[in-house]
Amino acid sequence: MIMDRIALILAIVGGLNWGIVGIFGFDIVAALFGGQIAVVSRVIYTLVGLSALWCISLLFRERELANERV
Repeated sequence: MIMDRIALILAIVGGLNWGIVGIFGFDIVAALFGGQIAVVSRVIYTLVGLSALWCISLLFRERELANERV
């Protein structure tokens, strides 16, 4: 499903960004889009957060699909 892939990519991007913030203290999204309070940055942070919520459903769908196959 295309939504699953988009959500997973955004969640990975967000995770990598947070990893870089944790290790190097550098926020790539903020640097690219004008700071943490810039509108574009906030939209990206929101999309990453929503994608993480979507990815939670992937955990349960995998289990449901595995149970249906048995």
